[in-house]
Amino acid sequence: MNKNILRLALPNIISNITVPLLGMIDMFIVGHLSSELYIGAIAIAVMIFNLMYWSFSFLRMGTSGFTAQAYGARDSQEAVNILLRSLLVAALGSLAILFLQYFILQTALYFIQSSPEVMRLASDYFYIYVWAAPAVLGTYAFMGWFIGMQDAKTPMYISIAVNIINILLSIFLVFVLRWELKGVALASTLAQWSGFLLCNVSWIVKYKRLRSLISARFIKNIRELVPFFKVNSDIFIRTLCLITVSTFFTSASAKFGDITLAVNSLMMQLFILFSYMMDGFAYAAEALTGRFIGEQNNKALKQLINRLFGWGFGLTSFFTLLYFLFSDSILGLLTDKQSVLDMANLYINWVLLIPVAGFSAFLWDGIFIGMMASKQMRNSMFVAMISFFVIYYFTNNMLANDGLWLAFITYLGMRGIIQALIFRKIKYKIGL
Repeated sequence: MNKNILRLALPNIISNITVPLLGMIDMFIVGHLSSELYIGAIAIAVMIFNLMYWSFSFLRMGTSGFTAQAYGARDSQEAVNILLRSLLVAALGSLAILFLQYFILQTALYFIQSSPEVMRLASDYFYIYVWAAPAVLGTYAFMGWFIGMQDAKTPMYISIAVNIINILLSIFLVFVLRWELKGVALASTLAQWSGFLLCNVSWIVKYKRLRSLISARFIKNIRELVPFFKVNSDIFIRTLCLITVSTFFTSASAKFGDITLAVNSLMMQLFILFSYMMDGFAYAAEALTGRFIGEQNNKALKQLINRLFGWGFGLTSFFTLLYFLFSDSILGLLTDKQSVLDMANLYINWVLLIPVAGFSAFLWDGIFIGMMASKQMRNSMFVAMISFFVIYYFTNNMLANDGLWLAFITYLGMRGIIQALIFRKIKYKIGL
């Protein structure tokens, strides 16, 4: 079982780890420009795109779960239909984003209190990167499908290629052409379109045996679309809860001032680094859970869950020690602004709690997606979100930014605890 987990987890970890590393490189680039305002601006812009793109993360999660179960049931026609449905939703969603881009930006900026200069820089970034929307959403659909087909290597190769392209273009456009933040945005846009092109080419080459199964009939039977949209609507609501917390975190950080916004943005890079590592095992959980359910192999499913949490404990111990020893050094690599580093020292201990509080939530998410237990995952996220806001508003006056971090750490822990309690009820229904 460990071999099956690592066969899927390691390629996903390698591909995932390039994402926070890219974010860190972007932070490194803007952190060494002429002002700390660039750090806050990219944080706000990324928050807005998270609000948009994470809303469509069901294209990856829902697609992987459905595809994994079709794979386990040896139903190739349904697997192809799932990909076509996901790509159709991605196309419609991206068109809506492009059409509403001005409204989306102005609405987001209305709820964010920051300096006019930071807002202007964030807007410059937004109006360039928004044109990557079709590529981003289409790539979500392809990545979810590849993972569901137990194919972790293809997403790995694509992710590595995309992030290498992004890094090289960012360095060229910022440090050679001197386009500053606009160069970072353009590099990300071009890289995302390169990734979408690679997804199409990879599918045509690697899965050419399935091309004969492509048919417009996948949209004719409305009843076949009901489970797809039902599960994805639950994942959509769950993701909105996640976005609400992350968006509020950035917005609240901005209210404390530009320096605090920069500090929290840098510290969140350490959370993102850990989360993408854990997501590698979550993706393996999605693919294998769906496969074993499709095969009706409960014995293997039980063994999978036990082994996943063994790996989770190990990674939690490693990252806690890593952040205890080197968090100051990592932040020092991301920026040379001493005022930011000095303030970060006041809050750095919160970073040590991230792995302990958060690891189980990632693993349960993967298991629940593979089981298509989307309603339960949605409910657990909603309760965790409520706990975040309750703790923040009760501690804000006394603890300020410490209260914000306390609320965030509690939110991470609550997700895992609630999902574990829910699973205790689910497992009896499926015979575990």
